[in-house]
Amino acid sequence: MTVKTTLLIDGLGFPEGPRWHDGKLWFSDFVMKKIMTVDLEGTVKVIAEVPGQPSGLGWLPDQSLLVVSMADRRLLRFHNGTLSEFADLSGLASSYCNDMVVDYDGRAYIGNFGSPLFEQPYQPAEIVLVTPTGEARVAARDMAFPNGSVITPDGKTLIVGETLAARLTAFDIESDGSLSHRRVWAQFDDLGLLTRRAEIINRVTPDGICLDAEGAIWVASPNARSELVRVREGGEITHRFELEHTPFACMLGGTDCLTLFVLTSSLYESDRAGRIETIQVDIPGAGLP
Repeated sequence: MTVKTTLLIDGLGFPEGPRWHDGKLWFSDFVMKKIMTVDLEGTVKVIAEVPGQPSGLGWLPDQSLLVVSMADRRLLRFHNGTLSEFADLSGLASSYCNDMVVDYDGRAYIGNFGSPLFEQPYQPAEIVLVTPTGEARVAARDMAFPNGSVITPDGKTLIVGETLAARLTAFDIESDGSLSHRRVWAQFDDLGLLTRRAEIINRVTPDGICLDAEGAIWVASPNARSELVRVREGGEITHRFELEHTPFACMLGGTDCLTLFVLTSSLYESDRAGRIETIQVDIPGAGLP
C-alpha cells in the first residue's frame, strides 16, 4: 500500500545513519559531509564536518560520538567539539566503510561495501569490530554488503542487513564482542546475490534498519517501488509501504518512540534531493541504535 508521509525537512544531500539520541534525530549527510541533528519542530543544527564523508553514528559510554568516515575508512571520535581518529580501518575493511551500531559497552560493529556497488567482479565484505579502547579486528567475513545493523535490547544479538543478498543475518555477541552462530534472520527471496543494478527492481534490498519492541525490524529498501517493510524473524512481512521518495534509512524515535523517521533521497536527482519524512506507528522502538 502507498503511505503518505509527513515532511520534517528537505534540501539535504544524502541523509543516512539516523539515530534518536537526547531528544533529537542525529544523522549524517555524506554529500554535504556533515553530521547534523533535527528536532521534532524541524530545527536543524550542524554538529561537525567530516571531509571523508560521514555515515554510521553511535555513542561511547562517556557519551562521546563515534562517526564512520567512509572514504578514508576510519572511525572518528567527536569529543569536546573536536574530531580525532579513534581507529584506522583501512587494513581491515575492503572498501568504503558504511553503517555502524555501537553496543552498550561501546563496542562498534562497522560494515563496508566490499566492492564498489554493482561493479564487477563482486567481492564480499567484512564486519569490523572496534573495542571501546580503539582496537580493531575483523569480526565476520563473506558478507554481501553489510549495511544497516541493530542490537537486541538484551545486548546479545547483532542483526545486519546484507543488501546484496536480500536478507537480514544474525549473530550471537560473545562476552568479548566476538560474533558467533551466524544464521539467516529473514530471507526476502531466493534469487541469489544482486550483482547488477537492474536486479533490484522487484527485490527487497535492505539498507538502513531499526528494531521495535515486538522484535520486528523496519527495513528501508531502495528498490523500484521505494519500499519500507516491517519483517519478523523468519521472514514474515507484516507491513509493506510504498513511498513517493526512495528510502535509504529509518529510525524509531520521538517522545514516545512511535515516530518512524524515514530518510529519503535519490541517486539520480540533484545533490539537494534528500529529505527526512515521518510516519506514526503503533509499536515503539527498542534495542540499539
